[in-house]
Amino acid sequence: MPRFSVIVPVYQVEEYLAECLDSVLTQSCADFELIAVDDRSPDGCGALLDAAARQDGRVRVLHLPANVGLGRARNAGLAVATGDYVVFLDSDDTLTPGLLAAVDARLRSAADPDVLVYDYARTYWDGRVVRSASAGVFSRPGPEVFDLDGRPDLLDLLMVVWNKAYRRGYLDEQGLSFPAGYYEDTPWTFPALLAAGRITLLDLVGVHYRQRRQGGNILATASRRHFDVFDQYDRVFAFLDGRPDLARWRPVVYGRMVHHLDTVVSRPGRIPPGDRREYFRRAAEHCARLRPAGYRPAPGAEGVRTELLSRGRYLTYQGVRVLARGRTAAARLVPGTR
Repeated sequence: MPRFSVIVPVYQVEEYLAECLDSVLTQSCADFELIAVDDRSPDGCGALLDAAARQDGRVRVLHLPANVGLGRARNAGLAVATGDYVVFLDSDDTLTPGLLAAVDARLRSAADPDVLVYDYARTYWDGRVVRSASAGVFSRPGPEVFDLDGRPDLLDLLMVVWNKAYRRGYLDEQGLSFPAGYYEDTPWTFPALLAAGRITLLDLVGVHYRQRRQGGNILATASRRHFDVFDQYDRVFAFLDGRPDLARWRPVVYGRMVHHLDTVVSRPGRIPPGDRREYFRRAAEHCARLRPAGYRPAPGAEGVRTELLSRGRYLTYQGVRVLARGRTAAARLVPGTR
């Protein structure tokens, strides 16, 4: 069996797909299978994948009969994966050169842990490459292998699936799969990290995360589907309900949840203007039901915002944001203004 299964779900990325596939197929570590899942893409992606499979025997293409969305397309790839470790890659992003070789070396030195986490950089249309703001997490001294108790700061990282290598046996043991809907990474990544007995880090940018000039990012599109975030966190807490040994993490996960809920509603272009009040009502109901004993809000402005959101105080929240924007504008005009 191969060392790695690289799973790439594909939908409407004809412009970027060749670069994505090339970033995998030119890796210096050749011991992998590339499982490309054509999620009924309406453009020429299916033909590009078939051509790649004809040219390289490591490429396996799954053509789904209907469009099922990112999470379920990943599930389809996972169902046929045979590698020791699974790596997910979105089809408009790329692996950095030498990543799989570096991951393999780290895995072997750490005696094949459950999860390995690496960093990413955002790449922009103007040529800029900017490493994530969480780079310091990877350079921080500590043991080579640990569980989350040893490095709780891992929960401060962007909760995405594509900056990790997962031992396939561990995924089978945990029964992890992706749900439908937006924010499908959330109920995968939290359980994957919380349940892992052995985690290791690799201080290396492993993925170039493409930032498109316009369009292409469903999370930047105004839609009621952003309300899916509530169901996704219900799945995370259902997982915790079934794992009383992990109950100590409930306040931490709740804190990450309210931060995420705040991000969804505060980013322009996600929640349609006519649905914002309903979002706040849903957030208040959701947070009242899940708020654990012992939770303490984050300090400063973030804590104020998340508390207002979690209690459904729509008008006060809006006022605080307007005031904060005014202060920011004044500080730009008059240096030193607070």
